[in-house]
Amino acid sequence: MEKTLQELAAFLHGTLENDDPAMRITGVNGLVEAGPSDISFAIPPYVEFCHKSRAGAMILAPGDRTLDRPVIRVDNPKQAFAELLELFRPQEEVARVISPLAYIAADAKIGNNVAVQPFAVVESGAEIGDNTVIYSHAYVGRHVKVGADCIIYPNATIRENCVIGDRDILQSGCVIGGDGFGFVTNNGKHNKVQQTGNVVLGDDVEVGCNSCIDRATVGSTVVGNGTKLDNLVHLGHNDVVGENNLFVAMVGIPGSVTIGNNNTFGGQAATVGHITIGNNNVMAARCGVIGNIGDNQVLAGFPSMSHVEWLRQQSKLRKIGELMKTVKELKKEIEALKKS
Repeated sequence: MEKTLQELAAFLHGTLENDDPAMRITGVNGLVEAGPSDISFAIPPYVEFCHKSRAGAMILAPGDRTLDRPVIRVDNPKQAFAELLELFRPQEEVARVISPLAYIAADAKIGNNVAVQPFAVVESGAEIGDNTVIYSHAYVGRHVKVGADCIIYPNATIRENCVIGDRDILQSGCVIGGDGFGFVTNNGKHNKVQQTGNVVLGDDVEVGCNSCIDRATVGSTVVGNGTKLDNLVHLGHNDVVGENNLFVAMVGIPGSVTIGNNNTFGGQAATVGHITIGNNNVMAARCGVIGNIGDNQVLAGFPSMSHVEWLRQQSKLRKIGELMKTVKELKKEIEALKKS
């Protein structure tokens, strides 16, 4: 594919600077990988170094540095880059057929323009919405409802009675509706508590590879519209997660946690169970939240604290070696003074 800079600027609804009518853009790439016929993008703090890239053209925000090459100015360069990736590298189209090698229960309801690949399983009472793609070896359990325009990748599992919204993406190996971790201990023996609820995913939810969202003991484990889970994320039974949250890899949320909207959990962040987290918070990587959290906070450390306070503590911890050395010297001086 080839596009002129004018075509790309129109596609992105951006403003073109330093146009080169002879230039043809043939690809989209990162700052380091891009070549003379590629277009790339930069956001702070990388804007300062984008002039070193070999990219023939750049996507920048209004007010960012000027360059000696074509620049398309847009309000959100990262979003523009994502749109160009879809333009230049569209996903391979999947044939919208139901393979005779797939198992589809006789009473399952399959919508229009659905693809079900070989060895996928759709159990009794399941409903699949229009334009959904189910890849090989995916499992859709009894009475599951899957919305329209979903993608269910190989080896994804949706257990019985769960509800999947529209335009959801379930990556390979994820499990929606596995049993919650519920046990009663009697006389030293752990006895399983039946998990009778389900999982309800909103629209535009993505669940990463090998992530697990446990079914509720009773009621529903809920994930709101637009929330995204990275790989190896765990949400426990009866969690209620709001909209547009981000869970980076290896986040662990135990049971009965209520989370508001627009929160970000860094890698390996975790909480205790039975707490409430508000809106617009950021939990840094490996942050450990042990109590209720309000709104608009940036937290770090274990137990979690203000990110600013955590940075102060870390700067002081780095000086412990010097402080110990000073203490030893002072002890020697004190002993000498005592002897004299």
